[in-house]
Amino acid sequence: MSLSENKSPPSVAVIVFNQFSPFHISVPSIVFGSDTLNETFFDLKFVAGEPGAILSNIGMEIHPNGKLDTLEHCDIIIVPYWRAIDERPNQQLIDALRRASERGALVVGLCLGGYVLAYSGLLARKRAATHWELEQDFHQRFPEVSLDSNALYVEDNGVITSAGTAAGIDCCLYIFRKFYSSTIANRVARRMVVPPYRDGGQAQFIDQPIPVTTSDSRINELMDTIRRNINHKYSLDELADSVMMTRRTFTRKFNKATGMSFGEWLAAERLNLAQDLLESTDLSIDQIVTKTGFRSVLTFRDKFKERYEVTPNRWRKTFHQQP
Repeated sequence: MSLSENKSPPSVAVIVFNQFSPFHISVPSIVFGSDTLNETFFDLKFVAGEPGAILSNIGMEIHPNGKLDTLEHCDIIIVPYWRAIDERPNQQLIDALRRASERGALVVGLCLGGYVLAYSGLLARKRAATHWELEQDFHQRFPEVSLDSNALYVEDNGVITSAGTAAGIDCCLYIFRKFYSSTIANRVARRMVVPPYRDGGQAQFIDQPIPVTTSDSRINELMDTIRRNINHKYSLDELADSVMMTRRTFTRKFNKATGMSFGEWLAAERLNLAQDLLESTDLSIDQIVTKTGFRSVLTFRDKFKERYEVTPNRWRKTFHQQP
């Protein structure tokens, strides 16, 4: 949406709590504050989410300029973090967030702030995002919420949630674009020295462990041999013969030992090696394909993009180790 010049700027309430994280507070402050572009696009307030002193987790103190009743008149309400995933927020805050959502305010949970929204019931039967490490916990606590495990941020019917720490920047810039043009939001991004949009989602940052050893010694020896010769072609029949099993028995035992089919495990090993080569060497894509054993450059790119939501070249630009 856009605002005419004779309208007052949208009001943004950032809710703060004791043990707050300075970075999470700073993100909406920089994006929506007037200092970044030396112009007021939003009326920014900091609202106390609970009574008492508001101290950070490293000893800083903030003096909010609003209380929970301030939320009754705000256009955008941001919960930028939460201190404990197993702690339910106070009922006064929950009630205030529900009333704000019911009257049409845009309610936002950055990173762990999404837990506050979920505890408040605002994410029930909605899509949401959270940090990939917390996906299992979030799903267990709030099974009625549909998590998008790859998204950096998600909007569903007036409620926005974002993934881990830096994704709060992406989310706040997205909100800026909702109220103003992309041109102005891009100016904010350039001033912050961050991209206006980021390619890919959380998939490129998720740690996806691959079994290194199993309880089956023959499978372990075979896995070590394949890692040393990862670029070779393998068939299930030949592999089964090498460990003196039938193909059916080998398939069953490998899956039981690793939790993956052999094809899934081999592809994951090859992709992991490709990641390392992209980050630590200047080898060409063709050379990496040869070293990792993918059938072709096209196959490699497709598999890489499917797993990490970004191309190999983009991965290299993002993570390549500079000399």
